[in-house]
Amino acid sequence: MVLDDLGSSLRSSLDQLRGQSRLDEEDVETIVKEIQRSLLQADVSVDLVMDLSADIRERALDEEPPAGTSARDHVLRIVYEELVGLVGESTDLPLEEQTIMLAGLQGSGKTTTAAKMAWWFSKKGLRPGVVQTDTFRPGAYDQAKQMAERAEVEFYGEPDNDDPVEIAENGRDELSDVDVLIVDTAGRHALEETLIDELEEIESTVEPDRNLLVLDAAIGQGAEEQADRFDGAVGIDGVAITKLDGTAKGGGALAAVDRTDSSIAFLGTGEEVQDIERFEPDGFISRLLGMGDLKQLTERVERAMEETGQDEDDWDPESMMDGEFTLHDMRKQMQAMNNMGPLSQVMDMIPGLGGGLKDQLPDDAMDVTQERMRDFEVIMDSMTDAELNNPRSISKSQIERIARGSGKDESQVQELLEQHKMMDRMMDQFSGMGDGDMQRMMKQMGGGGGGGLGGMGPFGD
Repeated sequence: MVLDDLGSSLRSSLDQLRGQSRLDEEDVETIVKEIQRSLLQADVSVDLVMDLSADIRERALDEEPPAGTSARDHVLRIVYEELVGLVGESTDLPLEEQTIMLAGLQGSGKTTTAAKMAWWFSKKGLRPGVVQTDTFRPGAYDQAKQMAERAEVEFYGEPDNDDPVEIAENGRDELSDVDVLIVDTAGRHALEETLIDELEEIESTVEPDRNLLVLDAAIGQGAEEQADRFDGAVGIDGVAITKLDGTAKGGGALAAVDRTDSSIAFLGTGEEVQDIERFEPDGFISRLLGMGDLKQLTERVERAMEETGQDEDDWDPESMMDGEFTLHDMRKQMQAMNNMGPLSQVMDMIPGLGGGLKDQLPDDAMDVTQERMRDFEVIMDSMTDAELNNPRSISKSQIERIARGSGKDESQVQELLEQHKMMDRMMDQFSGMGDGDMQRMMKQMGGGGGGGLGGMGPFGD
């Protein structure tokens, strides 16, 4: 995720403040330096970094912690509020009839983002449609059509027409009955005048309500130049950041938001059409700082239930934490989590499970692919109920029998048992939090209903 290194290093610095009731200049300077280092490595502009660190330094030294609040919680709240201020509010996207035009360079992910946004609006009860006007990139029409089909939304394009403005006009007329019209435009390898001229003509034709700039999260300081040119040509109302499923830094996108005086609208978090999140600053920063994002987690759980046809009884977090986490439970949760996205992202949304705990687990603990799941299910089908309910008791001779029955290697059976141990350990970590810790964590998360630090407790009003 964006600035993920900041979350890890900052949590380490804050952990050193446990038990302290006051901060001194050395403590504050250590935290500020970690923030500066991580933000600069993430390609955030120097001016933004200096402004943010100065504000944190001043507040941490001048403001008195509320009664009963530790030094760690006090500075955590300050960092949280300043980071939310840095990323800004989410782009205003009312759930009503509108036309949205996407702009950006070639390879930024506009075509995929168009389909993902259409899918998102469809899940909100609206009828979206996508118009593909890219006549420059080979295969753009076919890709856009396939993505729209996967999103199950209406689509318009003309593969044999080389006039993008005419395609935009025809598409607007053909999809006049949709609620949300998303116009995907052509990109180039550089900010060519022909691209800018074409954008201006398309905008004049379709008269969009909002123009979104699509940026690859891996972009660096070049985002500022893009933002300036696009904003000067058509005006930028918001930014969609793509490809956040890798190791992208993403700081350049923050610079683009600052330069255009706009905001972030969507985050692309994976390759599937449903791998898109509406940007919510409080939940985004809470997840970054290891405090979870229950709102986003709830949305993903609901989506997983809908896609797998499971009901709420199949997703029971309490049963995973009562000390009886079986292979039956593991199968159900893996099926649901597979539909929720990468396990590392899901863990970041659960208060207390992201950050430090995730860093402690082996790399392959997060690697539960569909192929591995299928192998695991075949192996589980060869186990007895007693073995499924008590996998820790499985002996070497039982592993040999299970391998023969499933047609899998003994190493794969052992891999399943190791995976179960890892997931069981995660549940133990969660259940190991006392009632007071859980209540405090939920209060920090706004009473359990959202991703912020509002509500009651030390972070409340």
